[in-house]
Amino acid sequence: MRISPSGLHVPGPSRRNVIRGAGSAALLAGAGIPLLSACGGSGSSGSDSKTVSLGSNASDAVPKKAYQSVYDAFKKSSGVTVKVNTKDHNTFQEQINSYLQGTPDDVFNWFAGYRMQFFAAKGLASPIDDVWEKIGANFPDAMKKLSKGADGKYYFVPLTTYPWAVFYRKSVFQAKGYTVPTTWDELVALCKQMKKDGLVPIAFGDKDAWPAMGTFDQINFRLNGYDFHVELMAGKAAWTDSKVKDVFDHWAELLPYHQDGFMGRTWQDAAQTLVSKKAGMYLLGTFVAQQFTNASDLADLDFFPFPEINSAYGQDTVEAPTDGFMVSKSPKNHDGVVKLLEYLGTPAAEETYLKTDPSVVAASSKASTAAYSTLQKKAFDMIGGAKSLTQFMDRDSRPDFTSTVMQPGLQKFLQNPKGVDSLLSSIERQKKTIFASE
Repeated sequence: MRISPSGLHVPGPSRRNVIRGAGSAALLAGAGIPLLSACGGSGSSGSDSKTVSLGSNASDAVPKKAYQSVYDAFKKSSGVTVKVNTKDHNTFQEQINSYLQGTPDDVFNWFAGYRMQFFAAKGLASPIDDVWEKIGANFPDAMKKLSKGADGKYYFVPLTTYPWAVFYRKSVFQAKGYTVPTTWDELVALCKQMKKDGLVPIAFGDKDAWPAMGTFDQINFRLNGYDFHVELMAGKAAWTDSKVKDVFDHWAELLPYHQDGFMGRTWQDAAQTLVSKKAGMYLLGTFVAQQFTNASDLADLDFFPFPEINSAYGQDTVEAPTDGFMVSKSPKNHDGVVKLLEYLGTPAAEETYLKTDPSVVAASSKASTAAYSTLQKKAFDMIGGAKSLTQFMDRDSRPDFTSTVMQPGLQKFLQNPKGVDSLLSSIERQKKTIFASE
C-alpha cells in the first residue's frame, strides 16, 4: 500500500492480486499445509492472560506501523500485550482457510461482508455480540449490517474504509458549464456533451480485469437495489434473471463513452487522462488521488456518487471496502480478546491508526474528522450517510468465482456487448458448479 499526497487510500497492485490465479482456489480449498501458523505456536497465549495473539495481513510498512500504534495504545490502557503474527498480504488471503482450520491466532485481520460471512458460516469464527453491546453506538447502521453473519450475529469489528465514486476535475466542469449528474439520463446527456466537446467522457482501464467489476456493482445496486445485489453475489439469484440483463443493457448504453483501448490500459494510466484533463470523469475508489501528484491538481479533484437509475433505490448504497478484525473459533484468551475488540471499536483506536496512515477513513461515525483532507471528509460523510454498504464484487462474492468467471466474463461483454445472453447463461452454469462446493 502506498500513500498518496492527499492522504487518501492508495492500495498498490497487491490489493487485487489475491483474486487472481491459483491463490483464489487455495483460499477455499483448505488443501495443503498452511503457511500461516499461530504466533509462537499453539498455546502461545493460553497460559498468559496478559497476551492476545493476532494474525495480521498488514505486511506493508505504513499500515503495519499504524496497527502497531493502536496495539501499543491498547496495552497502555489495558495492560494486555498484542502479539502480532504478520504475514505477506497475499499469502494471508491465499492460506486463510487452512490457517483458520489449524491453530490460528486469537484475533485476525479480515474484510467485512461476504468474505467474513463465509468463514462465520463454516464455524471458523466466534460471534462477538457481547462486544457489539459495548461498541454498537459508535457505528452507523450500514456498518452494523456489514459486520453481521448470515445468522444475524456479529463477527466483525470494522476499523477503516473508503468509497467508490465518480471523480472529476472541478475546473473542467466549471469551464465547460457542466453540472453534476444525479440521474442516469443526466449522466448519459453529460457523456454526449463531453464527447462533443472533445473529451473522453469516462476514463477506463481494465488491463488487470478488476476495475470493470466496480462498474457492474454500481449499475446493479442502483438499478436493482442492495438486497438483489447481495443475493446475486452470494450465488442465490440467477445471472440469467432479467434484472441482470437490464444491468448489461444500461452498461451497453454507456460503453460508447468509455475510453477506447481499455484492455491494454491500467487504472493508473486511465487516471492520468483525468489528471491531464483529457477525460471528464472516472469511476474508481478514492485511491485515484494517488495519480494527482501536483498539489494544485489534487485540490481540483472532486467526486460525486454514481447517479440514480431506479427511484426506488436512489443513491442509498455506497461501495465501501471495509477492513477490520475477527475472532478465531477457539481463542485462548477470551477475556483479553473481548477487551481488545472493545478497544478496536472505539473512535480513539481509529484516530490513533489514522495518525500514522491517513490513506483511509474511519469506519466509526464518532471518530474525529478534524485532521481529514477535504476529500477525506467528503468520503467519510458519503459512507456515513449510506443506507447500505457493499464491499466490491471480489469481497461480496466467492473469490474463485469472481477471478475465474466474472473477470473474464465482464471483459467478454466489454468487447462484445451484443453477446450478453449466451454470456449470462455461461456465467450461471459456472456459478452453480462453484457455489455447489460450499
